[in-house]
Amino acid sequence: MLRGRGAIQKFIMMDTSYDMLKLCKSSQLDSGNENIETSYVVGDEEFLPIKESSVDLVISCLGLHWTNDLPGAMIQCKLALKPDGLFLAAILGGETLKELRIACTVAQMEREGGISPRVRDAGNLLTRAGFALPGVDVDEYVVRYKSALDLIEHLRAMGETNALLQRTNILKRETALATAAIYDSMFAAKDGTIPATFQ
Repeated sequence: MLRGRGAIQKFIMMDTSYDMLKLCKSSQLDSGNENIETSYVVGDEEFLPIKESSVDLVISCLGLHWTNDLPGAMIQCKLALKPDGLFLAAILGGETLKELRIACTVAQMEREGGISPRVRDAGNLLTRAGFALPGVDVDEYVVRYKSALDLIEHLRAMGETNALLQRTNILKRETALATAAIYDSMFAAKDGTIPATFQ
């Protein structure tokens, strides 16, 4: 979509996955070239391989929630931008999967006497990263699943399970089953489906 906007001279596409970049490169070749210098870089948002004050725009689409240091990654993006550059990101908000978080917390308290760490709210990260005119838009989508186990299978298939280092190695089977039962009992609709909120 950016290629059709005009006035773009250089385009840098970055991902931590070489295979994803390969896929992006092949799709770009299929779409034709508008004489835009394009680079494909394997890199990490926490150690952004981009010179300071060298780009006009940084776009991040659902990648920042995998960073270990989210404020640090946002600072790296800000440093890469020229003065008055634009940082545009889509990230999962603090209300994402709130139903699953509640059910899992209740199940872990009930079965294991405590809870393991989960992803926390992002808070005022843009301001902490030093952006001058931060703006935040929030959209909330509720997706319905047949059961909590279907939701968990969907999250696994997307590669979106818990990646925190400070966590129990595995969710015990009995706790997982209790989580599913609590989820269904607390949140199931009349038609038997369960909601999953994505913010």
